[in-house]
Amino acid sequence: MGIQVQFLPDDVTVEAEPGEGLLQVAERAGIFIPTGCLMGSCHACEVDIVGGNTVCACITGIPSGRSHLTVNLEVDPFW
Repeated sequence: MGIQVQFLPDDVTVEAEPGEGLLQVAERAGIFIPTGCLMGSCHACEVDIVGGNTVCACITGIPSGRSHLTVNLEVDPFW
């Protein structure tokens, strides 16, 4: 069953499957998330899951058991 993933602040929504990589889902939606090491060490791809935690998109999969996921891509002004 698909999960609706909404990317803020652009308000773009795309359907994804549980376990699918967040970075790949964003790319498919036409959303650019900056990356660095692609291993979660540099934190260049850090995004906020609304109602959850800050995660590294390069190593995070779409969680199961949800129908909707909101990802906030606001840029960290200190990065």
